[in-house]
Amino acid sequence: MDWLNDFAPLSHQAGDTLPELMLTHLTSWGLVTLVGNDAKSYLQGQITCDVVQLDKAESTFGAHCDAKGKVWSIFRLFHHQDGYALFEPKSAIEKQLSEIKKYAIFSKVEIKQSDAILLGVMGEHANSFIDGLSEETGNVRPIQGGTAVRIDDQRWLLVLEEDAAAELVATSAAEKVAESLWRRFDIEAALPIVEQQEQAEHIPQALNLHALHGISFKKGCYTGQETVARAKYRGINKRGMFIVKGHSTQELGEQTELERAVGDNWRGAGKLMAHYRFSDGETIGLVILPNNLEPDTQLRLTSQPDYVWSLQPLPYSLDDE
Repeated sequence: MDWLNDFAPLSHQAGDTLPELMLTHLTSWGLVTLVGNDAKSYLQGQITCDVVQLDKAESTFGAHCDAKGKVWSIFRLFHHQDGYALFEPKSAIEKQLSEIKKYAIFSKVEIKQSDAILLGVMGEHANSFIDGLSEETGNVRPIQGGTAVRIDDQRWLLVLEEDAAAELVATSAAEKVAESLWRRFDIEAALPIVEQQEQAEHIPQALNLHALHGISFKKGCYTGQETVARAKYRGINKRGMFIVKGHSTQELGEQTELERAVGDNWRGAGKLMAHYRFSDGETIGLVILPNNLEPDTQLRLTSQPDYVWSLQPLPYSLDDE
Protein backbone atom coordinates (compact mmCIF):
# COMPACT_ATOMS: atom_id res chain seq x y z
CA MET A 1 0.00 0.00 0.00
CA ASP A 2 2.58 2.54 -1.13
CA TRP A 3 -0.18 5.04 -1.85
CA LEU A 4 -0.60 5.49 1.90
CA ASN A 5 2.72 7.37 1.93
CA ASP A 6 1.36 10.18 -0.26
CA PHE A 7 -0.12 12.21 2.62
CA ALA A 8 2.15 15.05 3.78
CA PRO A 9 1.88 17.70 6.54
CA LEU A 10 0.41 21.01 5.42
CA SER A 11 2.37 23.89 6.96
CA HIS A 12 0.01 26.81 7.62
CA GLN A 13 -1.12 29.42 10.13
CA ALA A 14 -4.61 29.79 11.56
CA GLY A 15 -5.68 32.52 9.15
CA ASP A 16 -4.25 31.01 5.98
CA THR A 17 -6.49 30.03 3.08
CA LEU A 18 -6.53 26.26 2.72
CA PRO A 19 -6.79 24.20 -0.48
CA GLU A 20 -10.35 23.84 -1.76
CA LEU A 21 -10.19 20.05 -1.70
CA MET A 22 -8.02 17.93 0.58
CA LEU A 23 -7.80 14.21 1.25
CA THR A 24 -6.27 12.48 4.26
CA HIS A 25 -5.78 8.95 5.56
CA LEU A 26 -7.21 8.69 9.08
CA THR A 27 -4.64 6.32 10.53
CA SER A 28 -5.39 7.05 14.19
CA TRP A 29 -9.12 6.38 13.79
CA GLY A 30 -10.88 3.05 13.63
CA LEU A 31 -14.25 1.46 13.07
CA VAL A 32 -16.27 -1.04 15.09
CA THR A 33 -19.02 -2.79 13.13
CA LEU A 34 -22.13 -4.61 14.34
CA VAL A 35 -24.02 -6.93 12.00
CA GLY A 36 -26.88 -9.35 12.65
CA ASN A 37 -30.60 -9.58 13.31
CA ASP A 38 -30.19 -8.23 16.85
CA ALA A 39 -27.67 -5.47 16.06
CA LYS A 40 -30.20 -2.65 16.49
CA SER A 41 -31.74 -3.90 19.74
CA TYR A 42 -28.37 -4.86 21.20
CA LEU A 43 -26.86 -1.45 20.52
CA GLN A 44 -29.98 0.26 21.85
CA GLY A 45 -29.35 -1.33 25.25
CA GLN A 46 -25.67 -0.43 25.31
CA ILE A 47 -25.23 3.20 24.23
CA THR A 48 -26.56 6.67 25.00
CA CYS A 49 -28.09 7.61 21.62
CA ASP A 50 -31.34 6.32 20.13
CA VAL A 51 -30.43 3.66 17.59
CA VAL A 52 -34.06 2.81 16.80
CA GLN A 53 -34.78 6.34 15.59
CA LEU A 54 -31.60 6.69 13.50
CA ASP A 55 -32.45 7.22 9.85
CA LYS A 56 -30.27 5.43 7.29
CA ALA A 57 -29.33 8.78 5.75
CA GLU A 58 -28.12 10.30 9.05
CA SER A 59 -25.39 9.80 11.64
CA THR A 60 -25.37 10.62 15.33
CA PHE A 61 -22.91 11.00 18.17
CA GLY A 62 -23.17 8.53 21.02
CA ALA A 63 -21.26 7.11 23.96
CA HIS A 64 -20.67 3.68 25.41
CA CYS A 65 -20.37 3.85 29.21
CA ASP A 66 -19.52 1.58 32.10
CA ALA A 67 -22.06 0.82 34.82
CA LYS A 68 -21.07 4.02 36.66
CA GLY A 69 -21.76 6.18 33.61
CA LYS A 70 -18.09 6.75 32.78
CA VAL A 71 -17.29 6.81 29.06
CA TRP A 72 -15.47 3.96 27.33
CA SER A 73 -15.81 5.67 23.99
CA ILE A 74 -17.50 8.49 22.14
CA PHE A 75 -18.22 7.74 18.51
CA ARG A 76 -20.15 8.70 15.42
CA LEU A 77 -22.77 6.02 14.70
CA PHE A 78 -24.17 5.34 11.23
CA HIS A 79 -25.64 2.60 9.06
CA HIS A 80 -22.91 0.81 7.12
CA GLN A 81 -23.48 -1.96 4.60
CA ASP A 82 -25.69 -4.55 6.40
CA GLY A 83 -25.36 -3.18 9.92
CA TYR A 84 -23.95 -0.32 11.98
CA ALA A 85 -20.54 1.28 12.39
CA LEU A 86 -18.96 3.23 15.24
CA PHE A 87 -16.25 5.69 14.12
CA GLU A 88 -13.89 6.43 17.03
CA PRO A 89 -10.21 6.87 17.96
CA LYS A 90 -8.34 3.65 17.30
CA SER A 91 -6.61 3.69 20.69
CA ALA A 92 -9.97 3.34 22.48
CA ILE A 93 -11.20 0.35 20.50
CA GLU A 94 -9.46 -2.54 22.28
CA LYS A 95 -11.03 -1.86 25.68
CA GLN A 96 -14.34 -0.59 24.32
CA LEU A 97 -14.70 -3.62 22.06
CA SER A 98 -14.17 -6.07 24.90
CA GLU A 99 -16.77 -4.23 27.01
CA ILE A 100 -19.45 -3.94 24.34
CA LYS A 101 -19.10 -7.64 23.42
CA LYS A 102 -19.66 -8.86 27.00
CA TYR A 103 -23.31 -9.77 26.55
CA ALA A 104 -23.34 -10.36 22.80
CA ILE A 105 -23.30 -14.13 23.29
CA PHE A 106 -27.01 -13.89 24.09
CA SER A 107 -27.85 -11.99 20.88
CA LYS A 108 -27.62 -12.56 17.14
CA VAL A 109 -24.96 -9.95 16.51
CA GLU A 110 -21.35 -10.03 15.31
CA ILE A 111 -19.17 -7.24 16.70
CA LYS A 112 -15.64 -6.65 15.44
CA GLN A 113 -13.05 -4.07 14.52
CA SER A 114 -13.24 -3.30 10.80
CA ASP A 115 -10.23 -3.43 8.50
CA ALA A 116 -11.77 -0.80 6.18
CA ILE A 117 -9.64 2.13 5.03
CA LEU A 118 -10.78 5.45 6.54
CA LEU A 119 -10.26 8.59 4.46
CA GLY A 120 -11.20 12.18 5.26
CA VAL A 121 -12.34 14.63 2.60
CA MET A 122 -12.00 18.32 3.54
CA GLY A 123 -12.43 21.76 2.01
CA GLU A 124 -14.90 24.02 0.23
CA HIS A 125 -15.30 21.49 -2.60
CA ALA A 126 -15.81 18.47 -0.31
CA ASN A 127 -19.56 18.33 -0.89
CA SER A 128 -19.30 18.49 -4.67
CA PHE A 129 -16.61 15.80 -4.56
CA ILE A 130 -18.95 13.48 -2.63
CA ASP A 131 -21.81 14.30 -4.98
CA GLY A 132 -19.61 12.91 -7.75
CA LEU A 133 -19.33 9.59 -5.89
CA SER A 134 -23.03 9.02 -5.22
CA GLU A 135 -26.39 9.93 -6.71
CA GLU A 136 -27.95 9.96 -3.23
CA THR A 137 -28.26 13.16 -1.21
CA GLY A 138 -28.31 12.07 2.44
CA ASN A 139 -25.72 12.76 5.12
CA VAL A 140 -24.85 9.05 5.01
CA ARG A 141 -24.55 7.57 1.53
CA PRO A 142 -23.54 4.20 0.13
CA ILE A 143 -20.76 4.66 -2.44
CA GLN A 144 -18.70 2.31 -4.57
CA GLY A 145 -16.70 0.19 -2.13
CA GLY A 146 -18.15 1.62 1.07
CA THR A 147 -19.94 4.50 2.79
CA ALA A 148 -19.64 8.31 2.88
CA VAL A 149 -20.59 10.16 6.08
CA ARG A 150 -20.96 13.93 6.42
CA ILE A 151 -19.04 15.31 9.41
CA ASP A 152 -19.79 19.01 8.88
CA ASP A 153 -20.24 21.54 6.07
CA GLN A 154 -16.74 20.95 4.68
CA ARG A 155 -15.82 17.45 5.83
CA TRP A 156 -16.78 13.90 4.93
CA LEU A 157 -15.61 10.51 6.20
CA LEU A 158 -15.13 7.75 3.64
CA VAL A 159 -15.19 4.11 4.81
CA LEU A 160 -13.78 2.08 1.93
CA GLU A 161 -12.53 -1.33 0.95
CA GLU A 162 -8.79 -1.26 0.22
CA ASP A 163 -9.07 -1.44 -3.58
CA ALA A 164 -11.68 1.32 -3.71
CA ALA A 165 -9.57 3.53 -1.43
CA ALA A 166 -6.43 3.01 -3.52
CA GLU A 167 -8.28 3.90 -6.71
CA LEU A 168 -9.83 7.02 -5.21
CA VAL A 169 -6.50 8.29 -3.89
CA ALA A 170 -4.79 7.60 -7.20
CA THR A 171 -7.40 9.35 -9.33
CA SER A 172 -8.38 12.27 -7.08
CA ALA A 173 -7.01 15.76 -7.73
CA ALA A 174 -7.37 16.61 -4.04
CA GLU A 175 -4.27 17.76 -2.15
CA LYS A 176 -3.16 14.86 0.02
CA VAL A 177 -2.47 16.07 3.56
CA ALA A 178 -1.54 14.51 6.90
CA GLU A 179 -4.43 13.60 9.21
CA SER A 180 -3.40 16.20 11.82
CA LEU A 181 -5.49 18.71 9.87
CA TRP A 182 -8.58 16.59 10.57
CA ARG A 183 -7.80 16.95 14.27
CA ARG A 184 -7.57 20.73 13.89
CA PHE A 185 -11.12 20.82 12.57
CA ASP A 186 -12.39 18.48 15.30
CA ILE A 187 -10.92 20.80 17.93
CA GLU A 188 -12.37 23.93 16.34
CA ALA A 189 -15.77 22.23 16.24
CA ALA A 190 -15.31 21.07 19.88
CA LEU A 191 -15.99 17.43 19.03
CA PRO A 192 -14.93 15.11 21.88
CA ILE A 193 -11.96 12.82 21.23
CA VAL A 194 -11.70 10.08 23.87
CA GLU A 195 -8.38 8.28 23.50
CA GLN A 196 -7.29 5.27 25.56
CA GLN A 197 -5.88 7.40 28.40
CA GLU A 198 -9.23 9.16 28.86
CA GLN A 199 -11.37 6.02 29.06
CA ALA A 200 -13.62 5.57 32.12
CA GLU A 201 -12.70 9.05 33.39
CA HIS A 202 -15.69 11.26 32.47
CA ILE A 203 -19.46 11.07 32.19
CA PRO A 204 -20.93 11.97 28.77
CA GLN A 205 -22.09 15.45 29.81
CA ALA A 206 -18.55 16.41 30.86
CA LEU A 207 -17.62 15.73 27.23
CA ASN A 208 -20.49 17.95 25.98
CA LEU A 209 -22.30 14.99 24.45
CA HIS A 210 -25.72 16.39 25.41
CA ALA A 211 -24.94 19.54 23.41
CA LEU A 212 -24.07 17.39 20.39
CA HIS A 213 -27.39 15.48 20.58
CA GLY A 214 -25.59 12.27 21.51
CA ILE A 215 -27.79 11.40 24.52
CA SER A 216 -31.42 10.34 24.38
CA PHE A 217 -33.31 10.90 27.62
CA LYS A 218 -36.45 9.25 26.21
CA LYS A 219 -35.16 5.83 25.13
CA GLY A 220 -35.12 2.73 27.30
CA CYS A 221 -32.41 1.53 29.64
CA TYR A 222 -28.74 1.28 28.69
CA THR A 223 -25.52 0.75 30.60
CA GLY A 224 -24.74 3.77 32.82
CA GLN A 225 -28.15 5.41 32.23
CA GLU A 226 -28.81 6.11 35.90
CA THR A 227 -25.74 8.32 36.26
CA VAL A 228 -26.33 10.08 32.94
CA ALA A 229 -29.96 10.84 33.83
CA ARG A 230 -29.02 12.02 37.32
CA ALA A 231 -26.46 14.41 35.84
CA LYS A 232 -29.25 16.02 33.80
CA TYR A 233 -32.14 16.06 36.25
CA ARG A 234 -30.21 16.68 39.47
CA GLY A 235 -27.52 18.90 38.01
CA ILE A 236 -24.63 16.89 39.43
CA ASN A 237 -22.29 17.42 36.49
CA LYS A 238 -19.83 20.21 37.25
CA ARG A 239 -17.47 19.83 34.31
CA GLY A 240 -17.43 20.51 30.60
CA MET A 241 -15.12 20.32 27.61
CA PHE A 242 -13.65 23.60 26.38
CA ILE A 243 -11.50 24.92 23.55
CA VAL A 244 -8.30 26.61 24.70
CA LYS A 245 -5.72 28.57 22.72
CA GLY A 246 -2.18 29.72 23.40
CA HIS A 247 1.38 29.50 22.17
CA SER A 248 3.83 26.63 22.36
CA THR A 249 7.51 26.86 21.45
CA GLN A 250 7.65 23.26 20.19
CA GLU A 251 5.50 20.22 19.55
CA LEU A 252 3.98 19.24 22.89
CA GLY A 253 4.34 15.47 22.79
CA GLU A 254 3.26 14.24 26.22
CA GLN A 255 3.78 17.65 27.87
CA THR A 256 0.09 18.60 27.85
CA GLU A 257 -0.62 19.44 31.50
CA LEU A 258 -2.44 22.74 32.00
CA GLU A 259 -2.66 25.02 35.02
CA ARG A 260 -5.27 27.71 35.69
CA ALA A 261 -4.83 30.98 37.53
CA VAL A 262 -6.43 31.15 40.98
CA GLY A 263 -5.76 34.61 42.36
CA ASP A 264 -2.00 35.03 42.32
CA ASN A 265 -1.40 31.28 42.23
CA TRP A 266 -1.65 28.50 39.68
CA ARG A 267 -3.54 25.25 40.19
CA GLY A 268 -3.54 22.07 38.10
CA ALA A 269 -6.35 22.08 35.54
CA GLY A 270 -5.93 18.81 33.65
CA LYS A 271 -4.43 17.49 30.42
CA LEU A 272 -5.24 18.49 26.88
CA MET A 273 -7.38 15.73 25.36
CA ALA A 274 -6.28 16.79 21.88
CA HIS A 275 -4.21 19.62 20.46
CA TYR A 276 -3.04 21.10 17.17
CA ARG A 277 -0.01 23.38 16.63
CA PHE A 278 0.12 25.79 13.70
CA SER A 279 3.40 26.64 11.95
CA ASP A 280 3.80 29.90 13.91
CA GLY A 281 3.42 28.19 17.30
CA GLU A 282 -0.22 29.11 17.90
CA THR A 283 -1.80 26.05 19.50
CA ILE A 284 -5.37 25.01 20.15
CA GLY A 285 -6.70 22.17 22.26
CA LEU A 286 -9.58 20.54 24.09
CA VAL A 287 -9.62 20.14 27.86
CA ILE A 288 -12.12 19.15 30.58
CA LEU A 289 -12.55 21.99 33.10
CA PRO A 290 -15.05 23.10 35.77
CA ASN A 291 -18.06 24.41 33.88
CA ASN A 292 -18.38 27.50 36.09
CA LEU A 293 -15.03 29.07 35.15
CA GLU A 294 -15.08 32.73 34.17
CA PRO A 295 -14.55 33.24 30.42
CA ASP A 296 -11.42 35.31 31.07
CA THR A 297 -9.72 32.64 33.22
CA GLN A 298 -6.03 32.44 32.40
CA LEU A 299 -4.32 29.12 31.73
CA ARG A 300 -0.83 27.97 30.89
CA LEU A 301 1.10 24.83 30.05
CA THR A 302 2.95 23.52 33.08
CA SER A 303 5.93 22.79 30.84
CA GLN A 304 5.88 26.28 29.22
CA PRO A 305 4.76 28.71 31.94
CA ASP A 306 5.82 31.88 30.08
CA TYR A 307 2.83 31.78 27.71
CA VAL A 308 -0.73 32.48 28.84
CA TRP A 309 -3.56 30.49 27.26
CA SER A 310 -7.23 31.48 27.13
CA LEU A 311 -10.66 29.91 26.83
CA GLN A 312 -12.30 30.17 23.41
CA PRO A 313 -16.02 30.34 22.57
CA LEU A 314 -17.69 27.02 21.88
CA PRO A 315 -19.57 26.65 18.59
CA TYR A 316 -22.62 25.37 20.48
CA SER A 317 -24.42 25.97 23.79
CA LEU A 318 -23.93 23.77 26.85
CA ASP A 319 -27.30 24.72 28.31
CA ASP A 320 -29.80 21.89 28.60
CA GLU A 321 -32.90 22.16 26.52
